[in-house]
Amino acid sequence: MRIRVVVVGKDRSGLFAPAAEEYAKRLERYLKLEVVEVPEARKHAGTPRAKDEEGEALLARLRDAERVVLLDERGAEEPSAAFARRVARWLEQGRDLALVVGGSDGLSEAVRARGDEVLALSRMTLPHRLARVVLLEQLYRAMTILRGEPYHK
Repeated sequence: MRIRVVVVGKDRSGLFAPAAEEYAKRLERYLKLEVVEVPEARKHAGTPRAKDEEGEALLARLRDAERVVLLDERGAEEPSAAFARRVARWLEQGRDLALVVGGSDGLSEAVRARGDEVLALSRMTLPHRLARVVLLEQLYRAMTILRGEPYHK
């Protein structure tokens, strides 16, 4: 099983990329992980067209056989231990998984229609670059919970 984190944009600020890279590196010992970045729609930033352009780019990177889980503040919110149990179920199913983080304008309706599940990292709105870090950290935490390792206290 492969887990892909499919995200809009790159961290040009340098604030979030080191943390995302660290958690992705830590996750390598537990599972096959790939972080896939699609470009932000800069030309139409802040318009409905931007969300649609980014949505098209996201959909082009999703595979037909993958379970697609969308990260959105309106999704189901759960504590880390419950998320770990969800990750365990995904692993048991053996189906490849794509976790999708939209851009600053959110996810297009076409991407929402493709999603199998919608989860929230928080009810608060997070910058999408920070959401990537939080998601990778929670995946790492889930793996340590499932393995009984001391990271999660």
